Amino acid sequence: MTKRLVHTMTYDAPAAAVAAMLADPAFREEVCRHQRATSYDVSVEGVPGDPMLVRVEMSQPTDQVPSFARKIVGSTTTIVLTETWACADRGELHLEIPGKPGEMIGTAVLTEAEGVTTETVTLDVSVRLPLVGAKIEELLAKLIGSALRAEERTGKAYLAR
Repeated sequence: MTKRLVHTMTYDAPAAAVAAMLADPAFREEVCRHQRATSYDVSVEGVPGDPMLVRVEMSQPTDQVPSFARKIVGSTTTIVLTETWACADRGELHLEIPGKPGEMIGTAVLTEAEGVTTETVTLDVSVRLPLVGAKIEELLAKLIGSALRAEERTGKAYLAR
């Protein structure tokens, strides 16, 4: 069983500028800080338009997670995001919480119209735990949605500079 999350972010910038932003380690680090990461490591290999690999590993407190889930993940959790961009406008996403029974797999697609770029993130959230798996999938989808809203706010500020 999986929970599908579709989230759209809109930027008043051409797709090339958004792709360049997504390839900037400084932007990724700023996003980590706005997502309340207590530690993070960001690496970007390649450039937009060529194969590009983005890897973000961050630790976050779980103080805003319901207690039933905190019992599973602990007081902090580590999240590893890997993005593989074969071209500038489409990336394959993989999020995992090392040592925990779940993952999130999907895509990020950039679409430009009249100088405005939409980034659509589609993720299938899967947690392999009997009885509470579906409940945790729903929770993870909400948390990822919140993280993506923080990323969009950070991106809008970044592109306005």
